[in-house]
Amino acid sequence: MLTSSIHLGIYLEFKPTDKRSSIFRMMLSRLDMFTLSQLSISLLFFTFLLILPLGTIIFRAFVYNGVFSLHWFASILNDRYFVSFTPTGGKLFEVYGDVMFIWGMDYGIIFNSLIVAAFVTIFCTFIGIVVAFIMARYDFPGKNFFRITLIIPMLATPFVNAYVLGKLFHPRNGFLNIIFYDILHLLPYRIDINGLVGIMVAQTLSFFPIVYLNVFSSLVNIDPSLEEQAENLGAKGFTLFRTVTLPLALPGVMAGATITFIFSMEDLAAPVGFVGYGGNPLAKKVISYYIFQSFTEAFGGTISPETAALSVILLVLSFSGFFMIKRYVSLKSYATVSRGGRWTARLRKIPLPRSLILYCFLGVLTFFSCMPQIGVIILALSDWAISGAFPTLITFEYVQELLSATVSRAIINSLIYSSIAVLIAIIIGSSTSYLVSRSRFVFVDFLDMLATMPISIPGIVLAVGFFLFFAGNFRGTFLDPLIDPAPLIVLAYAIRRMPFAARSIYAGLQQVHISLEEASLSLGASKFYTFIKIVLPLIAVNLIGGALLTFVYAMSEVSTSVTLGALRQGRGPITFYISQVIYGSAAVGTVSIAAALCLLLILVQLIAITFSNNILKQRVAIFGV
Repeated sequence: MLTSSIHLGIYLEFKPTDKRSSIFRMMLSRLDMFTLSQLSISLLFFTFLLILPLGTIIFRAFVYNGVFSLHWFASILNDRYFVSFTPTGGKLFEVYGDVMFIWGMDYGIIFNSLIVAAFVTIFCTFIGIVVAFIMARYDFPGKNFFRITLIIPMLATPFVNAYVLGKLFHPRNGFLNIIFYDILHLLPYRIDINGLVGIMVAQTLSFFPIVYLNVFSSLVNIDPSLEEQAENLGAKGFTLFRTVTLPLALPGVMAGATITFIFSMEDLAAPVGFVGYGGNPLAKKVISYYIFQSFTEAFGGTISPETAALSVILLVLSFSGFFMIKRYVSLKSYATVSRGGRWTARLRKIPLPRSLILYCFLGVLTFFSCMPQIGVIILALSDWAISGAFPTLITFEYVQELLSATVSRAIINSLIYSSIAVLIAIIIGSSTSYLVSRSRFVFVDFLDMLATMPISIPGIVLAVGFFLFFAGNFRGTFLDPLIDPAPLIVLAYAIRRMPFAARSIYAGLQQVHISLEEASLSLGASKFYTFIKIVLPLIAVNLIGGALLTFVYAMSEVSTSVTLGALRQGRGPITFYISQVIYGSAAVGTVSIAAALCLLLILVQLIAITFSNNILKQRVAIFGV
């Protein structure tokens, strides 16, 4: 009895400590060598390529004369070049002679970027919702044709797409002005779209499919019985859409709108394209272009604290949009009652009068949204770059230039960088996804956040962080960007595109029941052997799909390519060479050669999509779909 009492007293006295020890011992028992190695690799990767570079930017932005200070932010916010509450220039619907100039008004770099991103998000959201509702709720002849053509604007044509739009809207010899003003007489003035408005147009045409795909995915997953019940209660037409359909699709709407806002804020291709075509000064007045220009300071071995502060502002704006909308969506319930149920989509036949309106809308949208890709093809295969409004000669001269020494070097660089980045992304994505899906540790949520965070980080900001961190701490080594930027370009590709691989792999792991791994472990196999021989073969399709998606987006990566690639000639990838042609000078090459490179990027994307859909029998998720 005495012994039992003593034991009971000890138990009661140290019960909380024993409970914590039990949890700690349980965690240690689960943290075997294989799990520990996966965790170490993942944390090292994110620390080295995400946390420390971003921390370096923040440190540089908040330090003035060796002490913590808001000096650089105050300097930016008090400068009308960056922030102005009244317009300091620009042209908006101003008419001179027979030309109406639609450039936008200059409110400073920061406000300009916010205005452009806000309008692009609004336009893309409206177009995306309308198109998604049409494609998800109506059945009509030619639907498959529009299903394909509505995705064409997402095909990569960096820099050249903005150049094409500038050429189409040129006030004197622009194709659209000649057609609609000179020939059809449908316009009262020639239209000159450039500057901030030109950037809005280029981004809207490129980004609205992001919203469309996300909203479409949400609409097809809505239980039709919910809408049917609302109809039985008297809800019809727009009332039904506003009160039932749209709220249930809101996660897809918000996801697409958020990604569009972030992509617009960080986009560098459209400003460089319009600057390269017409030299419009207003196209330079956005954050991404200012940071891009500041990389000329990097050749001196440093980047100004003012640029670092501006990068922090851009980072905060991107993060704010991402987390605020994510929180907004999470506060509401959008679950359908019959989760996992199977149903027939609500498809309606359209009467002839309405179908004519639908065809006009989709036809006009498809025509204008595909103009950049069509223009790229024409530029690459004709003399349109030098012939004026219309091409006069079909030629394969510019395509053949892809085999020249200078251009082929850029192509080989991109292939090498992207292939190595894919390998790194697959390794890190596999480790991270496996830990998140199989582990129950307290750090899993933090690891999951790190794995998705690169989507919301502007590439131009990451490039600044890479330069400041590696040039400052690895001077003279192979990681010094001033010696050779190639290793950093590879690492930038890997961290920027890793979420696509991780998401695909995680989806595969969700379909593999853990009992299969437990059976292998019970038979004496190690966790490493089980992962290699059991798990990876079962998710091979997801691995290949994630690798393809990562490779495609790495090949068309813009921000980190044109900034880090500029640090050493001969090391730049495809997109860097294209930017040099558009932004640099005719001495680098002609616009038609840049268009031929874009044509190559489009071909790579089409091959990847075809391989994924027809051979792997799956549809790779894009931008959260």
